[in-house]
Amino acid sequence: MLENFEYISENENATIQLGVMFSKQLKQGDVIGFNGDLGTGKTTFIKGVLLGLNYKEIVTSPTFTLINEYDAIYKILHIDFYREKNIQRWKNIGFEEIINNDNIVLIEWSDLIPDLLPEKINILNFTHIEKNKRKISIQ
Repeated sequence: MLENFEYISENENATIQLGVMFSKQLKQGDVIGFNGDLGTGKTTFIKGVLLGLNYKEIVTSPTFTLINEYDAIYKILHIDFYREKNIQRWKNIGFEEIINNDNIVLIEWSDLIPDLLPEKINILNFTHIEKNKRKISIQ
């Protein structure tokens, strides 16, 4: 499991930099869940994680594609549960194989389908504090 932390981000760049720092703790096979309301910085944080893992291309939320794959230092699978909450569909896609290998798996909105999550998962929570401030914590 990853080291616990709580951080207040004052802007988008700070959220990206926190993602870069967080990426240094990741290892192959890690599954990380990202929970929080719309606009709390989940995808922005993930951009930082990928930057920290030497990924140089554009990072977007997989809200409509469900899964984005990135070749960085490690293979990264970026998943979004927001639009598809049907457990059987995720099983048909091969979700169990996705989370049971050496990929690093980043799941936005992981709280929407808790029954699919592996036993060993780290969850990051994103909370609005003020207009540009967010609290980011790991449980």
